[in-house]
Amino acid sequence: MLGDDAELTAAVLAAQDGDETAFRTVYRAVHPRLLGYVRTLVGDPDAEDVTSEAWLQIARDLERFSGDADRFRGWAARIARNRALDHIRMRGRRPAIGGDETELTGRAAESDTAGEAIEALATGSALSLIAQLPQDQAEAVVLRVVVGLDAKTAAETLGKRPGAVRTAAHRGLKRLAELIGADPESAGSLSSVPPQRPPHAEPRTRAVTSAGVTHTRSRTQKDM
Repeated sequence: MLGDDAELTAAVLAAQDGDETAFRTVYRAVHPRLLGYVRTLVGDPDAEDVTSEAWLQIARDLERFSGDADRFRGWAARIARNRALDHIRMRGRRPAIGGDETELTGRAAESDTAGEAIEALATGSALSLIAQLPQDQAEAVVLRVVVGLDAKTAAETLGKRPGAVRTAAHRGLKRLAELIGADPESAGSLSSVPPQRPPHAEPRTRAVTSAGVTHTRSRTQKDM
C-alpha cells in the first residue's frame, strides 16, 4: 500500500472514532478530486453545493463504512454521484457531461499523448474538455484519473463491469489526447499539473456531523 493510501486509511479509521483532525485529513485528501468529479456531472455553478451535500452524508454514514483508502474513495464517489443525480432530477436539467439523466442513472493509456492527457486532467481547463466526451467515457476517465479509483472500484461506483470501465476510460483518454492536442491552453498546463493525490490544502467550512465527529457547518466549505 502506498504511503498516501496508508495515511488515508488510518485517518478514516481515526475519524470513525470521533477524531476531528483525522476527518480534516480525510477531507483534504479526497475533496479536490471528488469536487472535480461532481463538476463534470452538474457543472461549475452547482458543484460546490452538491459536493457539500455529499460530504454531509459521508460524515453521517462514516461509522458504517468498512474498507481501505481505495474503497473509501469509491464509497465517497458513489455518494457524490447519487447527490449529483438527485440534483439533476430536482432541477430537471441535463448532466454537464454527454448524455441525458436517464443514461446517467442507468449506467490505462498506451500512448505518450494519452499519458499527457492523464496528467492534464488535473487542471480546470482540461476538465472542461471532458464535457465533450460521451457520458460513459467521461465518468470512467474522471473516476479512474481524477478521483484515482482502480477499474474494479470505478466499476462498482458505476454499476458496470471492470472491463467495460477500462474500455471506456481508454477510449475517453484517446479522445482527450486529441482534444488537448488541439487546445494550447490545456496542453500548456502540463508542466504545472498538481499530483494525482493533491497536497494538503486547508478545507472549506461546512458543518458535518457523523458518529460522534462534529464539524462546523456553513453554506460552503471555504474554511473546513
